[in-house]
Amino acid sequence: MVAKVTIAPQGPDLSELVQGYWRLTEWGMSPQERLTFLKQHVELGITTVDHADIYGNYQCESLFGEALALDPSLREQLQIVTKCDIKLCSDQFPDRQINHYDTSAAHIYQSVNNSLQRLGVSEIDVLLIHRPDVLMDADEVAEAFTELHKVGKVKHFGVSNFSPSQFNLLQSRINKPLVTNQVEINPLNFEVAHDGTLDQMQMLRTRPMAWSCLGGGAIFNGESEQAQRVRSVLEELRAELGAESIDQVIYAWVRALPSKPLAIVGSGKIDRVKAAVAALDLTLTREQWFRVWVASKGHGVP
Repeated sequence: MVAKVTIAPQGPDLSELVQGYWRLTEWGMSPQERLTFLKQHVELGITTVDHADIYGNYQCESLFGEALALDPSLREQLQIVTKCDIKLCSDQFPDRQINHYDTSAAHIYQSVNNSLQRLGVSEIDVLLIHRPDVLMDADEVAEAFTELHKVGKVKHFGVSNFSPSQFNLLQSRINKPLVTNQVEINPLNFEVAHDGTLDQMQMLRTRPMAWSCLGGGAIFNGESEQAQRVRSVLEELRAELGAESIDQVIYAWVRALPSKPLAIVGSGKIDRVKAAVAALDLTLTREQWFRVWVASKGHGVP
């Protein structure tokens, strides 16, 4: 059973694993099948779900909302995370000429209202700014956050893919602490462990969320020398740890970071989700952890 953890000094409590729904449109599920999957991972203790307005060409939130509408009582057990600020060129927005970011207060309000409608809920538990925006006016974002919290549409706020300086800038303008920074962490890309991002999270006692823990499949089938080295070491560790698969070793590797990331599981197959839950019982030694580091970097530690 996946436990709940407090991810920041003033909350909220989220499940230690998070179910990601960014590929929901690819799963080919009926509304009832989506509801069944949702109930299955909630029974495992994975009660936090990760969304973004843009996922699935702006369709994933609606598909999730359709399933949740079949059993609205489930909402009480869920913590819903979603994101805003990316504007994609899409058949739904034919006037857009390029993908770009928009952290204006007007767009944040509009995105939240759209997400609430698509999800079929009255409040978002955690709203994240999806990508850093060089045109972000921190005061304007803070104004939007304050208003959304005041009217009861969003409980908590955070960011995604922010550098420490970008995080500090936004935090300096708002009274309510940012509760997470959702960043990419996997054995092929863990620069956030070296650029100060995870140091900052540990300093603030704020747990990051880790996306693309499995490297988008590149760890399993990538042909680069890096991917082959990492895959080989992960297979060695799988045998040493008695794990079922290397993805379990990867989750254990990510979770070993002292900032204690919440790993996002992206699969729509309940057996893969159960395997991720089983990975919570795996513990790597420091030497085992650094064997993956060395395989990824292609050289020993300095």
